[in-house]
Amino acid sequence: MLAGMARQMLYRDRADDALQLIHLAQEGVRDAIGPRARAMLHTREAWAYAAQGRIAGFHRATAKAAEALADAGEDGDEPYWIAYFDEAELAGVTGGRLLDLARTDPRRHAAQAADEIRAALASRGAEAGRSHALDRIGLAECQFLAGDVQSAAAETVLAVQAARGTQSGRVRAQLGQLYPYTVGHSASRPVREARDSIRDLLSS
Repeated sequence: MLAGMARQMLYRDRADDALQLIHLAQEGVRDAIGPRARAMLHTREAWAYAAQGRIAGFHRATAKAAEALADAGEDGDEPYWIAYFDEAELAGVTGGRLLDLARTDPRRHAAQAADEIRAALASRGAEAGRSHALDRIGLAECQFLAGDVQSAAAETVLAVQAARGTQSGRVRAQLGQLYPYTVGHSASRPVREARDSIRDLLSS
């Protein structure tokens, strides 16, 4: 519950409150939860640090998440609700937070964000549905931020294809945030086609 509350605070740009909630959760459970749940809490902690611009804290919490997940055994060893948190999920959420950082410092973070998102895509594939679509959208944005417009356009088309397979409002919202990157490249046919594909999906 505290992790969920922290997530809501992060979506509302209240990183300080989120971090307090996560630390409360971590102190409250200590050794009473398994490694997957500990890893998840560390990623929420890392998210809060990233939102605060505390890069060292972000990397430290992410490393702790990876260490905790390395200790995870079979899914039956922990509650069913945390079984989703695996290496692909860790890569996906880490890539997403690095993408957040890349929006203000693309030179420093965009390439690493793309690497983490690619790792998530390689691990969970199209069957992951919403997560797969969000990964595709995130990777397209990384490419735009890195200045690789042609690769970004190609990735955007793949992102729209993935988005068509889910009814997620979050996926559509993320596509809407990707759309402005396609504006201002009218001379590029691939970018125009990518822009049209986003517009067609969002208007359907």
